[in-house]
Amino acid sequence: MAEKFKKKRRFTRRKVCAFCADNTLVIDYKRPDVLSRFISDRGKIMPSRISGVCAKHQRSLSTAIKRARHIAFVPYSQLESF
Repeated sequence: MAEKFKKKRRFTRRKVCAFCADNTLVIDYKRPDVLSRFISDRGKIMPSRISGVCAKHQRSLSTAIKRARHIAFVPYSQLESF
């Protein structure tokens, strides 16, 4: 009877950090095209479990996004028209 309620495990492949894999890709607040890949459609910074970025690069990525927002290279949020 206990076997009936067992949950099946899903095995997903571990995501690889884009910045560790590609050395030419640089985190810089002056490059909104790179930063926009790691921002959701609502304007939020994507967590590392979704984006696949390692902890070291996630910290520098969030700092770069915050700097780009402050200088207005990247918007704080996406405005929706009614």
